[in-house]
Order: sequence, then C-alpha cells, then structure tokens
Amino acid sequence: MPLVSHNNLPTFERLRKAGQTVLEPTRAQHQDIRELHIGLLNMMPDGALEPTERQFFQLIGESNPIAQFYVHPFTLDELPRGDKARRHIDQYYEPLAKIQEEGLDALIISGATPVHPNLADEPFWEPLERVVEWAYANVTSTLCSCLATHAVLEARHATKRKPLGFKRWGVFPHRVVDRVHPLVNDVNTRFDVPHSRFNEISRQQFEAAGLHILAESEEAGVHLAVSQDGFRMVYFQGHPEYETISLLKEYKREVLLYAAGKRESYPPFPDNYFMPRVQAIFNEYRLYLQRALREGSEPPEFPEALISAELDNTWHDTAEGIVGNWMGLVYQITHSDRRLPFMAGIDPDNPLNLKW
Repeated sequence: MPLVSHNNLPTFERLRKAGQTVLEPTRAQHQDIRELHIGLLNMMPDGALEPTERQFFQLIGESNPIAQFYVHPFTLDELPRGDKARRHIDQYYEPLAKIQEEGLDALIISGATPVHPNLADEPFWEPLERVVEWAYANVTSTLCSCLATHAVLEARHATKRKPLGFKRWGVFPHRVVDRVHPLVNDVNTRFDVPHSRFNEISRQQFEAAGLHILAESEEAGVHLAVSQDGFRMVYFQGHPEYETISLLKEYKREVLLYAAGKRESYPPFPDNYFMPRVQAIFNEYRLYLQRALREGSEPPEFPEALISAELDNTWHDTAEGIVGNWMGLVYQITHSDRRLPFMAGIDPDNPLNLKW
C-alpha cells in the first residue's frame, strides 16, 4: 500500500521524484478500500491449463498481504479442448459474457501454444482481439504474457514477431532500464526471468510501436514494456510466473518425445537452469536411455524426483514484486464500480501521472 504525504516533509517529494508512489491526502481520502477483481484469460492448451492457473493465482495472491483478490478465470470457446479440460472449464471458469457484464479491475492474458506460422490464422485470434478491445475500454490495466504479448502487438500495432531460428529456452539475467517507473522502481535492478519461445519482438519493434521498455536482457531481449500511456497495457515477453520446476517439466516433455521417436535430436539443456551436478545426472540418464533405445529394452525412468530438489529459483521474488506493484497501482486508480476503469480525475492517456 502507498505512503500518504500527510505533512510537508521533504522526504515525500524526494521519494516521488525517485519513482515511489506517494498519495496526497485528498487523493487518499477518495480511495475506496475494497477488494480487487482480476480476470485470467487462460489460453494455454489442456495439459498446461491448471498449472497456468496455479502459477498466476500464486503470483497474485503473494503480491500483497493486505488487499483481497478475487480472480476470475475464463477462456475462449473457440479454442479446441478435450473432454477433461472442458469439464474443468464448465465447472470452474466463468463465461466471458458474465465477466464483461460484472466488470474487472485488471486482466491477465496468458500465453498460448500456436500451431500456425501466422498468429492471425489461430482460432484464438479474432476472439482475443475482441477481448482486448473490450478490456482497453473497460479495464484499468491489462497484463499480457509471452505469446499474448506477440498477438496483441500484432493486432494493436501491426508489429509481427520474428522467428529466432532456435528455441530461446532457459533462465536469463535482466536489467531494469527505467528505474523510476512505479512498476519497477523498488525491485532488484538486476534479476532473472525464464523464457521459452521460438519468436521475439525486438527492442526496435517495441520502440517503433511507441511502447516504453522497462526491463531487458542482453541475451534474451526485452522482457517488460508498457503502453505509451505508461500503464494500461503491460507486456511480458518472458515467463516470470513459472514455478521452479516448470522448465524441468518442459525438458522432460522434450526428452520423452525423443524417446518416442517424435523428435529427431536429443534436446539441449535449458540455459542457466541446471547446475553441473544436475547436468551430470542427466548426461548419465541420456546414455542409459539411448542404449535402451538401441537394444529395444525398457527405457530408464526419467529422474525427475531426484532432480526437483536440486533446482534453484532466481526469479520469483522479483516477479512477485512487479505484480505486487501492478496490483497496487490498479488499486490506487481503479473506480469503485468495477465496470468502470478509472476513478474521477484520472487521465486515461496518463493514468499514473508520469513525467517522462
């Protein structure tokens, strides 16, 4: 929760200039202390549907110990689903029409797994465009994750992602490049973020679209950016929501695809993720697996249980801090009626009153 400048102490103004949010008493008096309603548009495929819920719910829930969050998961009917996922959605998710009728204070749009070279050919393309258009007019701020960032930039800014020619996969160091923006001014100036993608939006593309970059990596590129107004659209290109074992699960999936003959080459290790001891265990497993495949014998069990406790998480605390900042900023400017995006006196073209 933000500080209130209840007197003329010069420290308050110094903190404001450094990027910290400090409310004037009159502004604080007009804030409604209430819960926040956050939508989660989950576009992930069936196998990742529930893990994605858990990851984002965890980030939201841990971001602030005082505020009360109601998270409303929903998806797009146009996405193909199996019976199990459909039952889960029918039982626990909310219809889009209900979401739009009752309103949201904030919206998170998950990534997705595309099957076409062009995003505009995906079944989620047109319904996602409609959701984003509705959110921009009715929701205080929308946070896009990875593939959602690529899709929204193409839809809103005609900025197409570019193939990397390889999979950017692993945990990469990043640096805050705008230290006074309220989303990042109080987090570590250097922090890690997991990435897992074959395409990217470059720094030049973000800038050409008029977006403001907040954090990037020399190796992995831009991770965090915001819309020209500074807040209404927030873009992640990495996966800060990932759990400690998420990349291990992805690596296991690729190894098992290789073992089943559905992948030609043995998968490389995710960058900067497995320590040398873990790599040694996996290298030994690979020898046993390839020998079993040659001999037609039973393959060895993937050593997931042995590895899980050896993994380090070097990104979650910063991810939690950024999401906590995002939630706090939404709380300060959203309308008490969650069908309306801003309280009275907020400029939609500069809702955080930034002085760039």
